[in-house]
This record gives sequence, C-alpha cells and structure tokens, in this order.
Amino acid sequence: MTEPLVRLTQVTKEYFGVPAIRAVDFTVLAGEVHALVGENGAGKSTLTKVMVGITAPTSGTIAVDGTPVTLGSPAEALNLGLAMVFQETSLVPSMTVAQNLYLGQEHFFTRLRGMYIAAQQFLQSLNFNVDPMTPVAGLGAAQKQMVEIARAVLRKARLIIFDEPTAALTPEEKHHFFALIERLKTSGVAVVFISHAVEEALQIADRITVLRDGEIVTTDAASSFDRASIIRAMVGRTLSDELYTRKDGQTRPPQDLVLSVQNLSMGSMVRNTSFSVYAGQVTGIFGLIGSGRTETAKVVAGVLKRNLFHGGKVSLFSRAVRYRMPRQAMLDGVVYVTEDRKIEGFFEGMSIAENIFAGHLTARGPRIVSPAQMRDLASTWRDKLNIRAIDPGARVVELSGGNQQKVVVAKSLVQRPKLVIFDEPTRGVDVGAIAEIHAIIKGLADDGLAVMVISSYLPEVLNLSDRILVARQGRIVEEFAPQDATEETIMYAAVH
Repeated sequence: MTEPLVRLTQVTKEYFGVPAIRAVDFTVLAGEVHALVGENGAGKSTLTKVMVGITAPTSGTIAVDGTPVTLGSPAEALNLGLAMVFQETSLVPSMTVAQNLYLGQEHFFTRLRGMYIAAQQFLQSLNFNVDPMTPVAGLGAAQKQMVEIARAVLRKARLIIFDEPTAALTPEEKHHFFALIERLKTSGVAVVFISHAVEEALQIADRITVLRDGEIVTTDAASSFDRASIIRAMVGRTLSDELYTRKDGQTRPPQDLVLSVQNLSMGSMVRNTSFSVYAGQVTGIFGLIGSGRTETAKVVAGVLKRNLFHGGKVSLFSRAVRYRMPRQAMLDGVVYVTEDRKIEGFFEGMSIAENIFAGHLTARGPRIVSPAQMRDLASTWRDKLNIRAIDPGARVVELSGGNQQKVVVAKSLVQRPKLVIFDEPTRGVDVGAIAEIHAIIKGLADDGLAVMVISSYLPEVLNLSDRILVARQGRIVEEFAPQDATEETIMYAAVH
C-alpha cells in the first residue's frame, strides 16, 4: 500500500487538562480529497491545526512521507508542502491582493507592475474574478476567500486544508472551486475538505472522516455514506429530515408594522429599494453576492449611511429615522447580527462573559461593571444558546466557529431588541447548531419581535421565512409567500 502523505498516530491535544482531540489516527493520501466533518467543537480545527504546525500535540506522532516530523510553526509545515486555507481569512487588509499573494515570496528587487500582471494571469487561470490591485480591505467575504485559496495554490502545496471554503461563494463560484479541487487532485495534491454542508462532502470527497467529541467515529469511502448516516455519526442521534422543511399552515400572520423602507439608496450598491418588516414575523431576504442585501441591512442598522440627497426614507414604528452610528439604532431596539463574526462580531481577545456584557453595556450606557453580574449574565446566555467552551473563561477567539456565532447572537439579544437582523446566521455552523439557531430565530418571532434573516441558502430561507423578499442589483424585486415559493422560482427572480 502507498505510504500516506501525512499520517497522525494516537495524536492528543489537551487544553487545561481537557482533551480537544483524543488518540486520533488520521491519514491523508496524495491525490485524494478527504472530507472532515463533525459538529462545532468536535475537534476538526484542532486536528487540522496540528497538521500544519499551528498547534503542537500533547502526545502522539506526525509523519510526512513516512518520516516522523516535529512541526514547530506553520512556516515549517509549509516548507514540507502542508498549507491551510482558513475559514476566517488571514490576509493583510492594508495590502493589495497581489501583495498578499506573494507575501513572503518577494524577490530582493520586485517590480510592482510585473507582480500585478503575474497575479492577474494567475487569478484568471483559477477563474477567480478579483482585481489584483485592490486592497484586501475593500474586498467582500467571498473575494477574500478566493485570495486565500489562490495563495495556497500558488505556493505549490502538496496538502491543502480548506476550512469551510464554500461558505461565502455563489453557486457559480462554487462550481469553479470544485473544478479547481479536481485539477489539484489530478496533479497529485491532497485536499482535506472541512465543511458543514454534508452534500458537498458527499459530492467531492474520496474519503470521509467523522469526528465527534474529539474522537474519530468512522472513516470510510464517500460512497459508503449518505446524508442521514453522516449526520447520525456526527451528532450521535438522528436529526429530523424536517430541519429545512416547512409544513403547511406554519406561516405567522403580520402584526404591527415595525420597519418601512422607501426608495432607499446608498452609492451603487443600494438603489431605490423599498420593503416592510412586521412584528411577529420572520422576513427572509435572499440574493446573490452583490445584490445589495447586506448593505441594505447595514443602512437600516446604522452601520452604513444612505445617500445624503435622494437617499430615501427609513421609518421605525412610523417614525422617520436616520442613524449615523449603530448605537443610535441599538437604543431604538434595532440590532444587526453580522455575517463576518471575526471582523465585526466580537472582541476576540475578550472572554465569553466580557463579550456578552459588552452588548449589555451598549444598550444601557456606561456604568460600574459588577464581575458577579457579568458572570451571571454570561451563565444565563451560555445555557440559553448552549455555548460550549473547555474553559468558562476562554477567549472567544479560542472557540469553534459555531460557538463564536452563538456569542455574537447572545451579545445582540442581551440588548432586548425589537427588530433583529440576522445576516447569514448559520454560515460555518454545524447541523446540530443550525437547528438551535433556527429555534432561536423562530422563538423571537413567536414572542412578537420583528426578525429579518438574510441568507444565501435557499432551504434555510424557505424554512424560516413568513415572507420571502428577493434582492437583485441593489433593490428588492420580488416577494413570495413560503407556500407559493420554490427554490427554482426564488433563484430565477434573483438572477433575471
């Protein structure tokens, strides 16, 4: 049998004496796509960080091409051909796309023009539509992900680990990405593919490994699995197939008008869009990247400013408002749960309790902070949202992606809002946590709050929404009742 490119033997990693992964045996073969799936907190990130030298194992061995190695840093792993593309990008925001691509590989004398031309040609070869001269700070989440992927490919890695690479990609971009994976596989590059989208793992993987509670449950050929068996292995129980299924008669009737947007405009991204949001309902907004859906929500929440002249009108409870900063909107009961939790959602160096209490202070203004009150508030919200952490005092940056998202939600809901805007609430979240977050969203509407959910995942929009709005080219172009809508009709409205 061919020696695996990478072999982990009885690898354990402990934090504060508690194992994040325990006695893991894991192999990756050259030229294979190996999907790694599991709930948030199952140990996927820890396992892959051990493989690329970010985290040192507490015990166990790592072998590359059959030779035991000690990886002291990501640079040492990269020298062996092991690279990782993170779910949360690690690019330098102030540098251009081309500079990020060639960072660490510059020649003593580097002609910027030549570097930009080379970057343009390379990005085009990958079918990535990104301008190499654009500063990374000006890119959207999907384009940042493309640059991360391109950087790993450019460095000719023999193993590339992709952590939720498709979460921010459009269907067309996803198609190009899967084609890229096939080209890498054909050239002998090994790919570890971490995804919460079970269907993607089944579609693209040669082998699938399921992690649960830090241990490997099963590893087998992808053809040996189906969606139900993977989910059962991930969560240790059978989740209802109705996770994304709505029964007839579930639609909530509208109550009071909470938000009215008329002819809203902001630059070239939002153009004369109009819609309404009612209490006691979930209003879903679907649109492709660039449709202006996020920018519209940010204007409503005071994160972005609409045009000074001919910018339209926003009314909250029949009162015209123009927010110049998010805190003004928060004091009026409007909160926005961002799609980019790392950059906009939390203070990564602060603990769970400190982040949640920051939301509490935002809504109620400066006051003397009581450590006991902070702990009690955090304990309440940890229980409500099932936020899991090895150490209660852990910094949020040390949590899994799904638990980070729950902290962002808790930090928003502790403000006791009247209108909650969720932007991609389950991006990078496992199937178990998806059900929990969906239950939270539905519970808010049942309690009489007005809820907006922006999502690029059609089954989620169909499941959650009492009304479905479709955004295209900066404006709301269509409205559907869930019982009258299908994925095909919604997508048709979004692209035509």
